Amino acid sequence: MQSQLRQKPFDGSVYVFRAKRADRLKLIYWDGSGLVMAYKRLEDNSFTWPAIKNGVMRLEPAQFEALFAGLDWRRVRPLEVAVPAAAE
Repeated sequence: MQSQLRQKPFDGSVYVFRAKRADRLKLIYWDGSGLVMAYKRLEDNSFTWPAIKNGVMRLEPAQFEALFAGLDWRRVRPLEVAVPAAAE
């Protein structure tokens, strides 16, 4: 698997595979005791797929959650939190 994905399969990454019609996803990840596979199929829509660069797509955790929920992950933005004055 490592030679095919060019990544370490046990590093905490989630590997996502999409069907041609983009209505089904398979996820594989290592949970510390074994490989876990999850499958999701959308009834009426298709998943909005991120751009793939060098065979890899990278999403922030909130963006990944939106993708898996069938939402448009591109609309998810990280919150910008101001540093409290007492911390400076």
